[in-house]
This record gives sequence, C-alpha cells and structure tokens, in this order.
Amino acid sequence: MDTTHATPSLPVSGHPPDALADFSTDRRVLLLCAFAVPIGVLGAVVAKILLWLIAVITNAAFFLRWSAGPATPEMHQLGWWVVLVPAAGSLLIGLMARYGSEKIRGHGIPEALEAILLGRSLIDPKVAVLKPVSSAISIGTGGPFGAEGPIIMTGGALGSIFAQLFHLSAAERKTLLVAGAAAGMAAVFATPIAAVLLAVELLLFEWKPRSFIPVAVAAMVASVLRVPLLGAGPIFAVIPHEVLSPAMLGFALAIGILVGLGSGALTALVYACEDLFAKLPVHWMWWPALGGLVVGLGGVLDPRVLGVGYETIHQLMQGDLLGWSLVTLLLVKGVVWAVALGSGTSGGVLAPLLMIGGAIGALCGAAAGIGDPGLWAMVGMAGMMGGTMRSPLTGMVFVLELTHDLHALPALLVGSVAALCVTVLLLRRSILTEKLARRGQHIAREYSVDVFALARVADVMDRNPPVVPASLTVAALSHRIAQGDPQLAGRQGTLLLDEAGRLAGIITRGDLLNCVQEGNPDTTTVLEAASTDVAVTYPDETLQEAIGTMLKRGIGRLPVVAREDPGRVVGYLGRADILAARSRLHEEEELREKGPLLASVRPKRSR
Repeated sequence: MDTTHATPSLPVSGHPPDALADFSTDRRVLLLCAFAVPIGVLGAVVAKILLWLIAVITNAAFFLRWSAGPATPEMHQLGWWVVLVPAAGSLLIGLMARYGSEKIRGHGIPEALEAILLGRSLIDPKVAVLKPVSSAISIGTGGPFGAEGPIIMTGGALGSIFAQLFHLSAAERKTLLVAGAAAGMAAVFATPIAAVLLAVELLLFEWKPRSFIPVAVAAMVASVLRVPLLGAGPIFAVIPHEVLSPAMLGFALAIGILVGLGSGALTALVYACEDLFAKLPVHWMWWPALGGLVVGLGGVLDPRVLGVGYETIHQLMQGDLLGWSLVTLLLVKGVVWAVALGSGTSGGVLAPLLMIGGAIGALCGAAAGIGDPGLWAMVGMAGMMGGTMRSPLTGMVFVLELTHDLHALPALLVGSVAALCVTVLLLRRSILTEKLARRGQHIAREYSVDVFALARVADVMDRNPPVVPASLTVAALSHRIAQGDPQLAGRQGTLLLDEAGRLAGIITRGDLLNCVQEGNPDTTTVLEAASTDVAVTYPDETLQEAIGTMLKRGIGRLPVVAREDPGRVVGYLGRADILAARSRLHEEEELREKGPLLASVRPKRSR
C-alpha cells in the first residue's frame, strides 16, 4: 500500500484534550457583546434621525414647507425648475466634501471597507456627522440614491468612535465598527438577518464567533428599537405567492443571468461616468453639481427616478408597473444614478439597485407572460444586489425580509446565485471594490480556513533533525557544513545535544560566522557560540501556533520536542517545512487527476 501521503500519527501524550478548539473565541466576546448593545441603540437612533432629515429636506426642497411627513419628489409641482433642485443640493455636498471631509463622497461602503482593512478600523468623527447630513441633502434634493450606504458608513463611524474610548485591538474595533453598520441597516429596513449577512459577506472579512455574535447583538437591538421609532416591518409587504414549480425556478435562473449581465453593464457605466468627470477641466468640488443637473433632467423625463423611490420599489414588487413605464424607469434611473454616483456625490447603492433589478425582472416576466411580474421583480432585485455587491445570501434574505414572502425564497436564491456567477466570471471586481482598486488597493473577497490552522507541526517537520554534540568545536561544525554533510545541508540552524542527548541549544549560520570572524573557532565549542534560550514547538501544535512563536521571538526555525519530555528532540521546523503545508494546498487547488475508483465487491457464488 502506498503511504507516501499518509498523515503521521501525532504524539499527543500529555496534551490537554481541550487545548485545541473549533474556534479561537474567548470570553472577551462577552465584553464586545456588552459594547454592541449601546452601539445598536445608537444605530437605531441615527437611522431615525437620517430618515427624519431626508423627509424634512424633501418637503423643503420640493414642496417649500417645513414638515417631516411622508413626501415623494415625484409629486412636485415645480415644472422645469426641478432641474435646479438636485444641482443645488449636489453643489452644497461638493462644498462639504472639499472643506469638511472628502470621505463623504460616494456611497460609503468602499470607505467603510478601506477603514476596516487599511485604517485599523479608525474613522474620523467628522465623518459621523457629515456623512448623514450630506446624504440627507443629496437624497432630499432628489438624488437617486438609497439610505443604506450612508447609514452603513455613519453607523460604522459611531461604532469606531465608541470603540476608540476603550483599550481594544484593531480586530475588536473592526467588530464594533461593523456592528454599528449592521445596526443602522437593520433599523432603516427592518432587516436584521440581512444586515448580519451583509456584515459576514462584505464587511467582516472573517467568519469568527468573536465578530459574528456582537454584530448580531447590535443588529437585533436596533431592530427591536425600530418598532417604536419607525414602525414594524415588512416595509414592502406583498401578497404571498404559491409554492413555485420547477419551471418557475428555471425562469428565475434566466432572470438571474440577465440581471447579472445588466449588473456588469451598470458597473461599467458608473466608472465610465467617473472617468468622464475626471477629464473635466474643473475641480472635483463642482462635479456633483454637474451630475445634479443630469439628475434634474432625468426627473423631468420620469419623476420616479428622483429620491429613494421606495414607493416605486413597492409597486414593482406588487406587479403594478408594466409596459413602457418599466422601460423608461429602467433606462432613466440607470443613467441618472450612474452619472450622479460617478460625479462623487453622497448616497447609497442598494435602493437604486433594487429599482433597476426589479425593473429588469418585471420586464422579463411581462415579456414572457409567465406568472406574476411582481415575483420576477423580486427575483431581479435579489439578483441585482447579489451580483453587483457580490453578496448573494444578503440579496435573497434582504428581499425576503422586505416582503415576508417565504415561498419566493427558492426563486430568490436561484436568481441571486445566477447573477453572482455571471458577474464573477465577467468582472474582476465589484462596484464596491473597483473604487478601492483605482486607489491602488486590492481586496480579496474569498474566505477559507487557514491551512496553517489545520496542519500540525508533525505533518511537515523534518523527522531527521540537524543535531550535533554540544562539545563540538565551531571549526569542526563549519568544516562539516562546508563538506556538505547531508544531515546539516539546507538548514540555517543546528540543534545541540548534551552528553545525555537532550536539547542544550541552537546555533545558526550567523552565529558560526560571527565566531569565525571575531572569536577562536578552533577552541570555542558550539554551545559557547550558540543560544541556550531556545524557543520550542511540539508535534501536536498547529503550524499557526508555531508561526506565532517564531514571530514573537523574531526567529525562523524551531526545535520540535516531545511534550511529555521537552528535552527530547523529535524534529525540526524551518521556513521550508512551513511552506510545504502551503504547497500541499496549492497542489489540491491546481493538480487535476482522476481519483481512485471504489473497487466493486462481488458476492461469492455458492456451490
């Protein structure tokens, strides 16, 4: 039997049976959960303030009244003067960005990603104030955006600021930053589960109970507080559909593919507009105002493209929009949103994606004459969100929580996954990460278990360690290395054993060189030139633990000793051995070969 790749048995004698666990989370998660509670409260309060501010500005800008009551820009009576409203609001945002903080430009999620991955989860307090104000001005004056991007950035900023009041690590600050973002989203849309999934798929860049549990706590606290502050969900209730047939799921697959293609085109359009603005011979402060003029012209063509458009989204889900009404909505909304976002004004992407994806789905359903156009609008929304933001689970659960239509869930899953497949194959980056890539930063969105956390030291260690007697002279050891002693070749360190054969120290090539140049190598023993304060590892430790020991001590090699007898050397671990674990993973990813077939077992014939 071939045992080339057999896993060596691990000497676990004396090893505490519970020292290695499924997760590395410790009791500090309880502290983070306690911090997540006030962050959830802050997220809900800020969501209330943001929506109130949007309503006030909408009433003032389009109806010339002071009120926080419900108001939709499409009901305005301004005529052609409406063109100036988005331009004026965007001009104010340009001034705020130039003289306040440039971080308020855009939809907020790339800035949150940047703070998490590159900024040690530290966000300027000015952003926590300027971002919601600028977004409320943008949306309230007709900007074709949603409130989710601003609330994610604002909630994240509040979580970061709160975390900075305490002695926390950057990883713990990240958890509280994302908790604030999830709390804000849960409060605005009454979608706590989707908010947590968005955190997992987009913001946390890890899957650990240490971060997942506090984020869930903050989202649930904000969701509970939403009821007295903003009312209970669902915010887009629809009549539940019947259980879907396989043919209906097949049509959902087709819609997901079309929406994926539309997502790619939309992403390309946004950054084409951004490139166009970059070529203008004016300061970027003026770009939002120019984009606002385009938004105003779009509002003349179709007033539904102004503002958040929640009423239009609800109509799409109910199947109330058909025919050319869908075509004009799709084209005008797509263009004005891409232009406005490319101009660098402030606003979110989620609500526009829902509207555009819903219009594509409803058009497909109406053209095919299959089922309810409202169902296909929902599938289009989930697909557009899953494909454009590369967050398919968030997309389907978000639409589910918005509508509470449980029977639609399989179609939402099919549509969002299909759209994700299309955009992943067609586009290198999403609409969110492309902005960071243009700043010279790269973000990988794929997560996997660290191979170093799976492999043990015994899996890769050299079982024939380089050892010499501690009484050997430096000159003699140098001669053996120079002669190419096979036991010492390729090793930067050599282990020293005393007369009893137990570990006494370790000497490196650098130690030998120093002794040859500065000492007397003919009379100096290797033990005198070596380090006797030796850090060790054990066969049953994970490579992750061993690498941690190397990093703390600033060394590149470790003796491997028996846990029950720390003086007995059983192996040697160097950088090359560690890389062997990584090469094994590379082989699993790249090597393509036929696997062994199960041998058929034939029953014996009875005589």
